[in-house]
Amino acid sequence: MASYLLDSNAFLWVKTDPHHARREAIAEIVDPANDVFVSVAAIWELAIKSAMGKLDPPVPIDSSDAIVSALRESGFNLLAIQLSHALAAAWLPRHHRDPFDRMMIAQAQHEDLVVVTRDTVFKRYGVRVLAI
Repeated sequence: MASYLLDSNAFLWVKTDPHHARREAIAEIVDPANDVFVSVAAIWELAIKSAMGKLDPPVPIDSSDAIVSALRESGFNLLAIQLSHALAAAWLPRHHRDPFDRMMIAQAQHEDLVVVTRDTVFKRYGVRVLAI
């Protein structure tokens, strides 16, 4: 059993075009023995991009009920941002400037999660990565 944290792009690919992702990664994500999380930071990032007209999200992001329902249907868990995550993200080395990714890196470190991503900079933080 493993615990995974989908970054924003991984969440989009899984929801909209799983064939876009590596088969090995999809197999891990859909394995019911594994726990899969989506961070509030990822939802926040997708909501901002949607509001700016840069993204047509795969799940309704106009209400928290719709998001939670869509995550449940996918078998994913919502990972809240804790104070420890926020403080850890602030003190991460500046390898990456994206605040949403930095939050997910801090969450992965504190919750011992494997990050599912195509972003190679995550490895510079010492987190385990499953390439999607």
